[in-house]
Amino acid sequence: MLELAAALLERLDRGETVAVATVTRINGSAPRTLGTAMAVDARGAVIGSISGGCVEGAVYETCQEVLASGAPTLQEFGYTDDDAFAVGLACGGRIEVLVLRLGGAGWAMEAADGGVETDRGGDDALRAELEAAAAGRPAGVALVTAGVALGAVLTVGGGGGSGGGASGGQADGADGRLSDDSARRLRAEVAARVGAGRPGVAVVECEEGPVEALFVVAATPPRMIVFGAVDFSGALADAAALLSYRVTICDARPVFATAERFPAAAEVVVEWPSDYLSRTEVDARTAVVVLTHDDKFDIPLLEVALRMPVAYVGAMGSRRTHDRRLDALRPLVGDDDLARLHSPIGLDIGASTPEETAVSILAEIIAARNAASGTSLRALAGPIHRGAPEHARSGI
Repeated sequence: MLELAAALLERLDRGETVAVATVTRINGSAPRTLGTAMAVDARGAVIGSISGGCVEGAVYETCQEVLASGAPTLQEFGYTDDDAFAVGLACGGRIEVLVLRLGGAGWAMEAADGGVETDRGGDDALRAELEAAAAGRPAGVALVTAGVALGAVLTVGGGGGSGGGASGGQADGADGRLSDDSARRLRAEVAARVGAGRPGVAVVECEEGPVEALFVVAATPPRMIVFGAVDFSGALADAAALLSYRVTICDARPVFATAERFPAAAEVVVEWPSDYLSRTEVDARTAVVVLTHDDKFDIPLLEVALRMPVAYVGAMGSRRTHDRRLDALRPLVGDDDLARLHSPIGLDIGASTPEETAVSILAEIIAARNAASGTSLRALAGPIHRGAPEHARSGI
């Protein structure tokens, strides 16, 4: 839902109704991820995709039914390989899809001057989350997928901030099906997951009994901090920007570290690398890439980086350079921290140009993020798509 925020807001603020289909469960191989959404508006236009094209026809029909009835529905595709093939899910997996209707009279009312005036209550809370997601700010919603209040949409409110409500045409407390305390529990879980950038399915113990919900989170773009204002850095910034990284280039040499040389970077910093990394903001999604291969920069920089709770630390250089780095770093950091260093950087794809090297580095970053092997798919058995487990539950 949040990935379609801009397109949904455009329609909802015109007073239109929209059916939104969201993948709420994956078992086995599936082409898209948990929380992926597709929408159909009242004119029959399709927004987004939930399966790369393979079950869109069946989901489209369900969306049309929900647009007409207004009643949320939960559908499963791929009960067996034959059924999966019949609807186009030829990868053999199984997905569960929640379809619900948003908008209409409960979302926007025509003002006396012909403009659109927003209603109050849960719809305003959902609008705030959609606006935040469309602007690239943190946002989150909880979609109730089982138990009482199936199809309710609960938010923190205020675009990931304070307040809260339930939407989908429902007031706070999900139209009386959830107590205020139960709604607060779900909203608190939304807030916690927005803060951690952690989507997923969870069962929340409520007064009415266990309530299963999919928590959809839109986080700020992850950071990639590239040290070294070199040609490889420019190619990496170009490629990383396509993957929605916010790229920073840092180098202590002002003649090389210029914004003109790195147009894809969000910022170019002239500062001693280890000093900059020590003071800048990082999180568990940040990738630190060291391309300077100069010991006077690299050793103090890697000492700082390897102690930080970041997703990835990689350093360019030959195997001889790598061995020299290890000798210098062992007295400075522990073995566990040193084992986190990806060096020589990248996957073995025979890269030589800056552009090919950028692909190699990004492939390793993606593999590390997903705990994947980086091995050729033809050499592996099992599902190609690394979907979530059937439930991926956690008790709250």
